[in-house]
Amino acid sequence: MIHKMGLLFLLIAFASALPSISANFADFDDYWLKRSVQAWNNTLQSYESHPAKIVSHLNLHSKRALKEIKDINLVTNSSRRQLAHGYEGPCMATNPIDRCWRCQANWADNRFRLADCGLGFGYKAKGGKGGRIYVVNDSSDGDMVNPKPGTLRHAVIQTEPLWIIFSRSMVIRLSQELIMQSDKTIDGRGVRVHITGGAGITVQFVKNIIIHGILIHDIVPGSGGMIRDSVDHYGLRTRSDGDGISIYGAQDIWIDHVSMTKCSDGLIDAIMGSTGITISNGHFTDHNEAMLFGASDSHTQDVKMQITVAFNHFGKRMVQRMPRCRFGYIHVVNNDYTHWNMYAIGGSKNPIIISQGNRFIAPPDNPFAKEVTKREYSPESVWSQWIWRSEGDIFLRGAFFVQSGDATYTSKHPEKYDLIQAASATQVGIMTKFAGALGCKVGQPC
Repeated sequence: MIHKMGLLFLLIAFASALPSISANFADFDDYWLKRSVQAWNNTLQSYESHPAKIVSHLNLHSKRALKEIKDINLVTNSSRRQLAHGYEGPCMATNPIDRCWRCQANWADNRFRLADCGLGFGYKAKGGKGGRIYVVNDSSDGDMVNPKPGTLRHAVIQTEPLWIIFSRSMVIRLSQELIMQSDKTIDGRGVRVHITGGAGITVQFVKNIIIHGILIHDIVPGSGGMIRDSVDHYGLRTRSDGDGISIYGAQDIWIDHVSMTKCSDGLIDAIMGSTGITISNGHFTDHNEAMLFGASDSHTQDVKMQITVAFNHFGKRMVQRMPRCRFGYIHVVNNDYTHWNMYAIGGSKNPIIISQGNRFIAPPDNPFAKEVTKREYSPESVWSQWIWRSEGDIFLRGAFFVQSGDATYTSKHPEKYDLIQAASATQVGIMTKFAGALGCKVGQPC
C-alpha cells in the first residue's frame, strides 16, 4: 500500500510540474507516465551521496595529466587565446579525458575505449559500449514516424545499445526534435558531422548517453507533430524549444568535444530531475543563454542534479548562463571563459556551485559586466547563505567572483570534500587548447 501511495504521489508531482515546464508532449499518456517514474528511479540510483569524491577524483586526474605533459612547449596563458584549429604537430592530449584515448593511432578500431574515459558526475555514462556499431550513411530526415534505415533518427530510436558512427562527413537538418533512446553513443570522430538548420537533440527520460565529436549550430524550434521516440512507440509532440541539446529527466549523460553555436534557445539545458552529467571539452561561441541547469523554482527534484562542467572554452560573443543553475551541485572546473557580455555563472534557489581552477577574462569595454556571478530573485540576506565558492580561479581585466556561504564549508565537511585541488588555472590554456569537435583521421592519433 505504501509503495502504491508513493507511486501515486510521484505521478501527481510529475503531472503538476508539466504545465509549467514545456515537455513537448501533446498527450502525457500512460507510456510517458511510466517513463517518467522510471526516470526518477534512475535519478535516485545515479545520485552521488558524497559528490565531492567525484570532484576530487577529476581534480586528481587533471593534476596527473599536467604533470605528464609538463615539458610540452606551449604558450599557456596568453590573453589572446589560440585554439588548436589547423594544428599539424604531434598528438597533444592535454587533459585527463583526452589522454585516456586521443593519442592512440588505433582509436577507430577501438572506439569503445572512449566510454572508459569519462570523469566527473557523468562518469557512469558508457553509451552503446558493447553493442553493435551502427553506421549512419544517409543524412536525410524525411519521415518522423517511420525513419529510414541508415539515418541518424532510425539509429537513436532503437532499444538496444548502439555505438553510432558516420560513413562520411555530412550535414543533417533535423525536421523535428531527435528523440533518443537509452544506451546510445553518437560518435562523430573521423568525419565532420553538422547538426544544423533544423531542430535539436532531445534526451528525455533515458539514461546512459554519450554525444561526442559533432557540431551543433543554427538550431531552430521544431513545429511538432507525430514523432517516433522508440521502435515501439510514437506520439504527438508539440513545438520544441530550439535547444541544441535538451536533457529532460535523464541520467548518466556525457557530452564531450562538441562545437556549439547559435541555437534559438539554449545550447545545453538539463532539467526535471536530470543528474549524473558531464559536459567537457566543448567549444561554445555566438550565443546568449548558453546552459540552463534547472528550469523552474518550483521543481525541487532538481536538488538531486549533479553536473560537472570541465575543460570547456566559452569563446567569442558569448553573453550569459555558462551555466545558470537552480538547486543541485555544480562543479565548474578548469574552463576558459574568454568572453561574456553580462555574466558567466548565475543561479537561484540555493545551488551549490564549486568553481575551481577556471580562467575568467572580463569584457574590456563594459565596466558593468566585470562580475563573474549573478544571483537572481533573492535578496542578499538569502543568497549570502548559498554555497558559491571560488578556489584557485584566476581573474583578468577586472573580473571578480562574489563568493557566498560558509568560507570554511569544505573544511567542515570532510565527508563531502577531501580538499584535493583542481589543476592550476594558469594551465587552462593548455587544458582547453583542443576544445570542440576534433579533426580526427582514421589510422592516426587524434
